[in-house]
Amino acid sequence: MSSAWEVVIGLEVHTQLATSSKIFSGAATAYGAEANTQACLVDLGYPGVLPVLNKEVVRMAAMFGLAVNATVAQRSVFARKNYFYPDLPKGYQISQYELPIVEHGEMNITDEDGNEKRIGITRAHLEEDAGKSVHEGFDGSSGIDLNRAGTPLLEIVSEPDMRSAKEAVAYLRKIHTIVRYLGISDGNMQEGSFRCDANVSVRPRGQQELGTRAELKNLNSFRFIEKAINFEVERQIDLIEDGGEVLQETRLYDSDKDETRSMRSKEEANDYRYFPDPDLLPVEISDEFINAVRETLPELPDAKLERFVRDFNLKPEDASILTSSRALADYYEAVLAAAAAKPQLAANWVIGDLSGALNRDGLDISSSKISAAGLAGLLGRIEDNTISGKIAKQVFEAMWDGAGSADDVIEAKGLQQITDSSAIEAVVDKVIDANPGQVADYKAGKDKLIGFFVGQVMKETQGQANPGQVNKILKDKLG
Repeated sequence: MSSAWEVVIGLEVHTQLATSSKIFSGAATAYGAEANTQACLVDLGYPGVLPVLNKEVVRMAAMFGLAVNATVAQRSVFARKNYFYPDLPKGYQISQYELPIVEHGEMNITDEDGNEKRIGITRAHLEEDAGKSVHEGFDGSSGIDLNRAGTPLLEIVSEPDMRSAKEAVAYLRKIHTIVRYLGISDGNMQEGSFRCDANVSVRPRGQQELGTRAELKNLNSFRFIEKAINFEVERQIDLIEDGGEVLQETRLYDSDKDETRSMRSKEEANDYRYFPDPDLLPVEISDEFINAVRETLPELPDAKLERFVRDFNLKPEDASILTSSRALADYYEAVLAAAAAKPQLAANWVIGDLSGALNRDGLDISSSKISAAGLAGLLGRIEDNTISGKIAKQVFEAMWDGAGSADDVIEAKGLQQITDSSAIEAVVDKVIDANPGQVADYKAGKDKLIGFFVGQVMKETQGQANPGQVNKILKDKLG
C-alpha cells in the first residue's frame, strides 16, 4: 500500500450469547438441530404474540460492558429496525438504537510496532438474530431455516480507530478472548456465533475527514477478515487513483477468488425507520444489579497476563499465549498447583509439546489426553532427575497414547536416567578412546567439539545419562 494513504477501519462484532433460550421467547438455541424445529410463534412473528425479554441477556451484556470499562446504562430501550429479509419473518428486527445497554468502552491492543494502542468501543447493544437462507440442495430455489431467528446477539461497535488489517484482527481476537473468558459466548466462528462486519475506508495521509466507507459483511474467520480488508483497501486506492469514486455500499468477500463484490447500497439509520418497540418496556437496571454482576467477573486476560509475568516470572510472550484462552490458563495453573514444577518449565511444556499434540489431533485443551495432574507428574520426574528432558518427550507421547502415568511409562520402559557417576565415566572413557582425532582437535582449541562427545555418550546410553553430569565428566577428562 502506498504511504500516501491512510486506512481507517471500524468493526461491528456480532456475538451470539450463550443462553439456553432465545432473547424474546422460550425456544431453544442449541446449534445443529433439524431445520425449523427451534422456532416458536414469537420467533415466526405471528400476529398477537408478544415478546418477553430474557433477563440473562441483560446480565451478559452488563458483564461485557464492565469488562471493557464501559458505561452500563441503567435505562435502555428496544427499537424496531425495519427492513425486509426473507429470513426475518416479522419484516423488522428488534434491536437497540438511541439508548443501547452499553456505551463508551475501550480496549487495548498491541499494534504492528509492538506498542499498546487504545481502541474505543462506541456501544454494545442487544438484538435478535435473523434466520438463515439455505441454498444448497435446492434446485433453482432456496430454503429458510428459522432456528436461529430470535437468538440473542450482542453487537459490539468500535470507533474507527484501527489503521491496518492486522490491527483489526488484533482487536477482534481480543474481543473474542474476552467474551469467552466471561462465558457469555462460545465464540465459535464456524457455527456463526462470532462474526463481524468491517467498515473500511481510505483517505490521503494527514486528512482529517473520513473517506467513503464500504462495509464488508459477515466475515467469520480471522484469516479471511485480514485478507478481505487488505483486498478492499487496495481496491479503494486503485479506484481513487484511477479517477473513480468509492461508493458507500455493502460488499461480500469471496474467499475462493480472494476479492470483495458489491451486495447492495449501504442503508443509513433513517432507511431502517427505527422507533421504540411498543411491545417491550424500557430495560431498567439498578446499581445493585450492576454491582452484583461486577462481583461475578473473572480475572480478565490483561490482568492475568500481568500476574503471570509478575508472580511466575514468565516471559511476556509466553504469558500472552497462556492467557489467550481461559481454559489454557486454567490448565497451566492446575499444573503448577498439582506439583512444585518450575513455572517456566511448565509454560514451555504447555505451550510446546501439549499444544502441539492438541493441534495435531484437532483437540481443544478441554479434551486433552493428558490431565494437568498427569503433566505435573511428568515434570516432577524431570525436576528430580529421574528422566532427562529428551526422554520426557518419549514419556509424554506414550502418556498421550494412553500408556498411563509418567511413573507407569518410565518403569515399564526402563527409562530412568543414569546418574551413577562411575557408570557415566565408563561410557565417557569408551567414547574418548574411540575418537582420538576429535580428542586431539578439542585439545587444540576446537571447544565446540564438546557437543560431539556429549552426543556420543548420550547415544551409547540411549539418552538416559544425566546431561549435566556428562558435560562435567567430559570436560574434566578432556582437560
